[in-house]
Amino acid sequence: MSADTPVKLPPIAFLGAGSMARAIISGLLTPTVTVEGGIRTTNRTTSKAAELAGLDGVTAFATETDAAANVAAVAGAKLVVVAVKPAMVPELLREIAPSLEPGTVVVSVAAGVTVETFERLLPEHVSVIRSMPNTPALVGRAITGVSAGTRSSHDDLALAVALFETVGEVLVVPESQLDALSTISGSGPAYVFYLIEQLTAAAVDKGFTPEQAAVMVQGTFRGASELLAASDDDPAELRRRVTSPKGTTERAIVVLEEADLKQTFDRATDAALARARELAAGA
Repeated sequence: MSADTPVKLPPIAFLGAGSMARAIISGLLTPTVTVEGGIRTTNRTTSKAAELAGLDGVTAFATETDAAANVAAVAGAKLVVVAVKPAMVPELLREIAPSLEPGTVVVSVAAGVTVETFERLLPEHVSVIRSMPNTPALVGRAITGVSAGTRSSHDDLALAVALFETVGEVLVVPESQLDALSTISGSGPAYVFYLIEQLTAAAVDKGFTPEQAAVMVQGTFRGASELLAASDDDPAELRRRVTSPKGTTERAIVVLEEADLKQTFDRATDAALARARELAAGA
C-alpha cells in the first residue's frame, strides 16, 4: 500500500501504550489515515496517559487512577491492540473479555503469547490476530508479521494488515512461522546495529575519530540500503559489483567467508528461536 493511499479504520483501543504502540499510533495520526471513532489508550500512570491525551483524536486512560480504564477503552472498539508485557496478558484478557463486543478483532503484539492463549481466554464472538512488528515502526519502516487465529475471517485479517501498513510493510504468515520471523525481522535491527557497532570500532582502531567513524559507517549502511531499495538487482549482484577481482574488497570478503558468517547467523537465529519457544512455554 502506498503511503499516500487513504486508509479508514474503525475505533481502536491500545491496551498498553509503550514504544511499539506509540509507533503504531504515530502511523495512525498521519494525514492519509482516518480512525473513525477515535483512538483510546491505556497506561499505568497518569503521566504517561497525559503524554498521549494531547494528541488529536486520542483519549488516554490511566489504570492507576481508574480501575476500569481497560474496560472503558475497549467499549465500542472494533480493533483492540494488546501491547502489554507478555506476563500481564492473561489477567488483562480476563478483565476485558466480558466487555468485548461481537465482531471485535483483538490484535496481539505480545511476544511469545500464542493465539491459543488468546482464544482460550476470550469469548468465541471475538477473533484474534497475532503480530510481530519491529522497531523501525518508529520511522514508518516496520516489517510486521501477522498470523490469523482460528476464528478470524479474511476481513479480520485485512483489518490488521491495514493497521500495520500505516507503519511499514506486512507479511502474512502461518502462526507456526511467526517465531521464526521474529528471529529475522523482529531481532534483525539489533543485528544491524551490532554490525554497525563493530565496523565503527574497526574504523576507530584504524585511527579515525569516533565522529568520523560514525559518518563513514552509518552513511555507508544508509547508502547501501537505499541503493539496494532502488536497484532491480539482488544483494549478491550488488556485492559483486563492489568486489573487483584481486582487489582490496575481494581480500576482505575472503576473510569474512572464512569466518562462515552464514553458519554464525544460522546459530544466532536458531538460538533466538529456541528462546521464543521457551517464552511461549512460560519459561
